[in-house]
Amino acid sequence: MDNNSGLRTLNNDPVPLKSVSVEVEVQGHVASVSSCLQYENQESGPVEAVFIFPMDSSAAVCRFRARVGSTEVEAQVREKTQAREQYDDALSSGQQAFLLEESEESEDVFRLSVGSLPPGEKASVTLTYVTELAVQADKALRFCLPTVLNPRYTPAGCKSITTEAAGALSGDLPYTLSLGVHVYSPSQIKSIESNCPLTPVELLSQDSTEAQVRLLPGHRFDRDVELLLYYVQPHLPTAILEAGQPTAKPGDLMGDTVALLSFYPDSKAVTSPSKASSKEFIFLVDRSGSMSVRGRIDTARDTLLLLLKSLPIGCRFNIYGFGSTHESFFHESVEYSQKMVNSAKKKVKSMEANLGGTEILGPLKEIYSKPCLPSHPRQLFIFTDGEVGNTKAVTDLVKMNAGSHRCFSFGIGEGASAALVNGMAKEGSGHAQFITGTDRLQAKVMQSLQFSMQPEVSDISVQWDVPPGVAVTPLSPPPTVLFHGQRLLVYAQFTGQSHSSMDGSVTLHYKLGEESLKNKLTFNMKSEKDSSLLLHRLGARAAIEALEGEVREGGDESITEKVVALSTQSGVSSSHTAFIAVHAENKQPIEGPLLHRTVPRAMLEDRSRHFCGDLYSGTPPQSLVKACDLVPRNEHIYHVPVTGKESGKPKLGASLRQIWGRFRRGNREPQIDMGCSRRPVGRKATKICRGEPFERPDYRRASRKIEGAVPSLDGKMASVCVAGALSRLDQDDWPGDLLRLIDLQNADGSWELDQSLVSILGKNKEEVAKTSPEESGSSSVWATVLAVLWLHGHMARFKDEWLLVAQKAVSWIKTQIGADMSRFVSSGNSLLGLQVEPKALGQ
Repeated sequence: MDNNSGLRTLNNDPVPLKSVSVEVEVQGHVASVSSCLQYENQESGPVEAVFIFPMDSSAAVCRFRARVGSTEVEAQVREKTQAREQYDDALSSGQQAFLLEESEESEDVFRLSVGSLPPGEKASVTLTYVTELAVQADKALRFCLPTVLNPRYTPAGCKSITTEAAGALSGDLPYTLSLGVHVYSPSQIKSIESNCPLTPVELLSQDSTEAQVRLLPGHRFDRDVELLLYYVQPHLPTAILEAGQPTAKPGDLMGDTVALLSFYPDSKAVTSPSKASSKEFIFLVDRSGSMSVRGRIDTARDTLLLLLKSLPIGCRFNIYGFGSTHESFFHESVEYSQKMVNSAKKKVKSMEANLGGTEILGPLKEIYSKPCLPSHPRQLFIFTDGEVGNTKAVTDLVKMNAGSHRCFSFGIGEGASAALVNGMAKEGSGHAQFITGTDRLQAKVMQSLQFSMQPEVSDISVQWDVPPGVAVTPLSPPPTVLFHGQRLLVYAQFTGQSHSSMDGSVTLHYKLGEESLKNKLTFNMKSEKDSSLLLHRLGARAAIEALEGEVREGGDESITEKVVALSTQSGVSSSHTAFIAVHAENKQPIEGPLLHRTVPRAMLEDRSRHFCGDLYSGTPPQSLVKACDLVPRNEHIYHVPVTGKESGKPKLGASLRQIWGRFRRGNREPQIDMGCSRRPVGRKATKICRGEPFERPDYRRASRKIEGAVPSLDGKMASVCVAGALSRLDQDDWPGDLLRLIDLQNADGSWELDQSLVSILGKNKEEVAKTSPEESGSSSVWATVLAVLWLHGHMARFKDEWLLVAQKAVSWIKTQIGADMSRFVSSGNSLLGLQVEPKALGQ
């Protein structure tokens, strides 16, 4: 065999992985994903192929099977040590075996081992997982297929699974990816967006509740594949009941009915300046070497400046930077004042990504060691590219201190660990955000800052009311945090029997300040059969995660046994179990030395560091940074036609639409309220289409417009150019004038009437002073009014980012001249040539 032919690694070793084919089926707010990996041994001897790859941290791997020739082998879930021993025994006896295991360090990294693949043999492995879709600030549902796995920094004395596999720059990977997505929505589908080029969206139903789309061939593995799904009614409360397996034992999770309830609590919470002023804000910023790539540290500096100017008078704050070492701006949190803000600004502007590796435990321990002031509840904001190997140790530390703070986390860049970012926010009762591609960090940070300023919700409880003979076992841990407008998913197991015509209900109780609130969801007890058991798998994953948390907190061996029992019973992976498949029909032992081949995984940039405590020294070469920066500065939307079916008979999902149809047309029983549904979820994946690589254009966020089919809520036809889309699409860098204007604002919210300000306004100082209303007692009032009007008139597209800055300014103006600013607004509009309505300033 010619050693120079076939797929090769960067070390010139042949690569047995040929292609990855993925089929996704979205069912409202959850998805089922089937990934097929094709292997072929082109070497002269048997090989063992190892593929280490990223996974969505909320995913539950629920099926794993392998096909060799015409024989398919179904994997079983076993305790991890037993599975590894069975795999090793199979290889030593010359049999073919397949092992899939979750990393013990982080639930978003998996290792797939394909053992004893004979010369010339082909094999395929298919893994299936289910996952929840995250809700974005603009109400989109986000599906992410991780394809980038950057090596993660691990402190001295530890090891990381991500350093075992050879890395390759994204464009050099010698295998292909194809992706197909089929969407079923409880309401009409408005649009589908992606950071990668897509085929035209094909509508498969006349009511626009079913659609499919594919990734164009030639994906370069330079980014995770992200899809944003926009529904006409994204905040629709739902209740879905899924019947258990008829062959399973009653009382077991897989034999009972499982319910998924989706809440959108409306607490009518608003940002309270008085409440926000009595909080402590701590910002922990990753300053490791990897933050120098693609301008991440520059964005972090701009964001910190915006945060500093958005904080209220009376709060306390501090800023930490971390890498292999860590440092803080102040010894302890300081009171927010002009002096302290000026000091912090100088330090922010000199901040660089020069602190080496990514050791986050040290600064977290120092922050938690500082006493909390009872009058100033602590709000912790963490910014990181997520390249941390000891994820579980970090999230456990956050959980240990959850009673003293809320944690808001931000994953910056491709390959950020979802397990780390989501885990810190979950354990810290906060909110997680991811910033990739053309996403704007500032907009997402300001949303989380507003969340942190909302009044804290307390006494959260869930009350069930079900028919006699039915017992309820919660599968989800009790909710610990609620934010206005954010989704809450609740899983539960129903044991026992009831008449399907009967109803049940669940009520979410909570307190906002001294006010007691509740949200009630009523549902019918009829459950639908679904062979995929999607809800059972997700419910099992929720229960397993809760048990694993108890194990890490020092639970006894019986808790670990419960994890293994639930994992093997449900067929859902855990950190204590693994999938194992052995091709026992292979009668002829495979002879010859077994060659070990590690399949290279995608990484975005060279990580010239050692992952056992050594520092990432220096900045990557400019040529490398330039080569990795594949996203153009000015991106645009791809407008691609949509094709639909003339008949009302789409290819798939008739039964699903029939069930949803009763809900959409209102033909439901009158006693059922809150938009409940009995829709079954989950279907087998459809055909796999594999695309061939081609020479593609630059990567841009691609949108798929659905025209002439989907009426929006206000009756207008849906367009991809919705307001939410504009926060991510077709944007230039953050305008310099906006940054300069915010930099000029004083800590109390006011601006001075100086040359720097009037130059941004496009006027001269004499002209501005001459047009000031007579009753103005201070030039600062006039300057502040003009600054706020300029924001509304010229920077409306960035309103989410400067909203708190403007609110603080308006509050200051009212303390100076009272609530009536109409004359100032009128004069300011005349001077600046604007038409800003007084109500925009709270009039």
